[in-house]
Amino acid sequence: MKIFVTGIGAITAIGGNVVENLNSLRSLRTGLHKSSEYNLITGEVSLTNDQLSECFHLHDQNYSRTTLLSLPAAREAWGNNVRDSRIRTGLISSTSVGGMDRTEKYYFHDRRTNSPSHYHLMVHDNGTTTELLAEELGITGYISTISTACSSGANSIMQAARLVEAGRLDRVIAGGSEPLALFDTKGFASLNIYDPGFCKPFDENRKGLNLGEGAAFLVLENEKSLSATGNQPICVLSGWNNASDAFHQTASSPDGRGAYLAMIHALEKAGLSATEIDYVNAHGTGTVNNDLSESMALQKVFGKVPPFSSTKGFTGHTLAAAGAIEAVYCVLSISNQSILPNINFETSMHETGLQPEKEFRPASIQHVLSNSFGFGGNCTSLVFSKS
Repeated sequence: MKIFVTGIGAITAIGGNVVENLNSLRSLRTGLHKSSEYNLITGEVSLTNDQLSECFHLHDQNYSRTTLLSLPAAREAWGNNVRDSRIRTGLISSTSVGGMDRTEKYYFHDRRTNSPSHYHLMVHDNGTTTELLAEELGITGYISTISTACSSGANSIMQAARLVEAGRLDRVIAGGSEPLALFDTKGFASLNIYDPGFCKPFDENRKGLNLGEGAAFLVLENEKSLSATGNQPICVLSGWNNASDAFHQTASSPDGRGAYLAMIHALEKAGLSATEIDYVNAHGTGTVNNDLSESMALQKVFGKVPPFSSTKGFTGHTLAAAGAIEAVYCVLSISNQSILPNINFETSMHETGLQPEKEFRPASIQHVLSNSFGFGGNCTSLVFSKS
């Protein structure tokens, strides 16, 4: 069974929609800058909560930023789709922090004024965004929330594909949303994996990651759904796999075993050999551990590694949204027949000598592999193919 991608939407530090994201990638324009609020280099979406609320005529101010970021991305992906009784439709969304931004407001503001209100805590739960998003899109069928750290967005897409393949659903919108929060920025800084400068994925002198925020969603459909909606496929989601190496709570296994297993089984699911992959959008966080582990896994899978890059130098690491944002970028790689760049790279790691792509350039793209690896060794790979 073919699973078609018919819609994509994204909002990140480099653009408020898919076209703006593509233009930033093409022009090598990063969205990272020194944040006065977090005193770190971050990838912040330019729109404030008030501006996002105004765009969607939301009068109740108790929306988390996770929800507010998810709305434009999901709306863009959903496009002109409507509820249709002939096709079973679902929504799978992902996030790590949920309504943490509202919880932090409660903690820092309400407690400081000695007049705490539980009002802000009502949207803390990760599933709140999914429920509000389903209401906005008019989806009343299958609704689910996934939270598996940095692989969450990819896992939501994989779960959507599995449900379609199993005949449980005909059409699914899947993705993830993640805001910046003090909980995350301070947490990663405490682990000594936050780069005080601009992150340098796969560089010998890399020092860590930069966090970012954003959201992205994809619409997946089977042939039955296509016949009802009349949507045109952009590409096909041909393979997927999740593996867990369970090596460490926050670190990848040194030999990249989880990443290796995710990639080879995703290729197997797609019915492809490693030599048929034309481009890899790597997880590439810029941390010492991840980039070496992933590089070793890439060499084990491919031998001669195909063109690859990490796009986190543009957006920052958007955690639960990263897999979905980078899935959208993989779709763009196919639809624009182009390799995406890895900015800030200067020197190859001495252990592997691998060199990511530094420029946005045209290429013949039939199959793309996307990697998303989370804490606890939760590793997911997706394969997108030209339809």
